[in-house]
Amino acid sequence: MTVNEPTNHQDLAEAPAATGEVADLLAMLAKQRHFLRFTTRDLTDEQAGLVPTASELCLGGLIKHVASVERGWAAFILEGPSSMPDFTKMTEADFARRADEFKMLPGETLAGVLAEYADVARRTDELVAKLPDLSVSHPLPKAPWFEAGAQWSARRVLMHIVAETAQHAGHADIIRESLDGAKSMG
Repeated sequence: MTVNEPTNHQDLAEAPAATGEVADLLAMLAKQRHFLRFTTRDLTDEQAGLVPTASELCLGGLIKHVASVERGWAAFILEGPSSMPDFTKMTEADFARRADEFKMLPGETLAGVLAEYADVARRTDELVAKLPDLSVSHPLPKAPWFEAGAQWSARRVLMHIVAETAQHAGHADIIRESLDGAKSMG
């Protein structure tokens, strides 16, 4: 079965011309982005903000979160750990702001969320296509979930973005099916 692109949303920009490993990684990321976006086809803003499962996740919020994560990791590729928050010093207010990434807030629209995601994706693809070497690495910021002293290369960061996008595309598929029975595949 062929999965068609949604027709009512702005398509993500084409990845810049790349070859070899970079082309493979960008193609895999583009595929996962497609599946995430596809879960929102033909939905209203209200539907994109609904929470139909036992989790607190909604489709619009998942896309906001994935865009935020991708934006943060792209900055990490360029700037290293200084581009990320100090997770060991985050306050309750910081965590509340991060929780808002998973929600459609008043005034937000699905079209706006998708447009922002398209912009983040375009910038990430341009950055990765221009990198002279995927082996450039930085130490990870201090956080309880990172191994102390670990470093990640741009390659590993990009694989992490692909994995994060794929994981949340799966969550989004379950949420969409809970909303109206529509499936991304099958």
